[in-house]
Amino acid sequence: MRIALDAMGGDFAPAVNVEGAIDTLNESKDIEIILVGDEDSIKKELTAKKYPFNRLRIKHASQTVGMGEPALAAVRKKRDSSIKRAIELVRNNEADAAVSAGHSGAVMATARLMLGASRGVDRPAIATVMPTLKGQFILIDAGANVDCNPDNLLQFALMGDAYCKAMMGIPEPKIGLLSIGEEDTKGNILTKEAFKLLKDSGLNFIGNIEGKDVFFGNADVVVCDGFIGNIVLKTSEGLADAILKMLKREISDVATGKLGYLLMKPALRNFRKKTDYAEYGGAPLLGISGTCIISHGRSSSKAIRNAIKVADEFSRKKVYETIAEEINSLKSSAKIASAVQNGATN
Repeated sequence: MRIALDAMGGDFAPAVNVEGAIDTLNESKDIEIILVGDEDSIKKELTAKKYPFNRLRIKHASQTVGMGEPALAAVRKKRDSSIKRAIELVRNNEADAAVSAGHSGAVMATARLMLGASRGVDRPAIATVMPTLKGQFILIDAGANVDCNPDNLLQFALMGDAYCKAMMGIPEPKIGLLSIGEEDTKGNILTKEAFKLLKDSGLNFIGNIEGKDVFFGNADVVVCDGFIGNIVLKTSEGLADAILKMLKREISDVATGKLGYLLMKPALRNFRKKTDYAEYGGAPLLGISGTCIISHGRSSSKAIRNAIKVADEFSRKKVYETIAEEINSLKSSAKIASAVQNGATN
């Protein structure tokens, strides 16, 4: 499997990207990596490193998209950016997947422009895997679309359903709509209208789910617009870090704290692992005709390594094709059901 890695993306590029790539190559014998970015900078990071030379190559890109740049302007003006060149390799069948910890807006815009949207998809969405008391759930959209309409949320649900089946092996994923109350009358205009569409979609829709309940594992897929989804994601990351720091501080203030910490250390380590974004690597951009994984801007080499693994699995299973088939199948079923219902009432 050939993975195009944006070596210049992220807060700690290119060092952590190169390190993550090398770690992956030394662990996996069937992955090839193309490091995309400034050739001199990449070669400098590769100096004195041990890795299988025959499975790594460099694709030079003279430009980098900064995190603070407007996404569309960067896509138009920076035609030789590492993001564009990495996704271009996928479009030209020189790579099977692209991974970037760079500007997520620029990644999404470039992927949609160069790879195209999947059949039946209006807007691609970011699907992030998050932990629950029972296992994991998928949050979609986690930041790709700030302003959405009810049809967009329905498509997010369809994509999340297909992704959950393909990658998590759940035959009938439970779909929940993030809102301010469980009742179908709660929420804003967007969620109320989306509720109606999801109820008639043929999906295993369990209704509205409140923010306080998402981590209990009652839903396998939680649907929302990208503005809310990104807030949920970032708040969760910050809360997990804060809880760990609070616990350590409280333990240190107790006389027997050192002994308590030693006893609790394995549990704290497990908690940290379950809530660490680096463990999940990256989030796939669903709804495009290809494989593109978006990683956290603060990604470590461990996060990059896991993002490459996600890209490898996603591409091998051709999940983007499954999503396109699932959406069109469910859309057709919904149209048939609607036509039958309308005929019965006429």
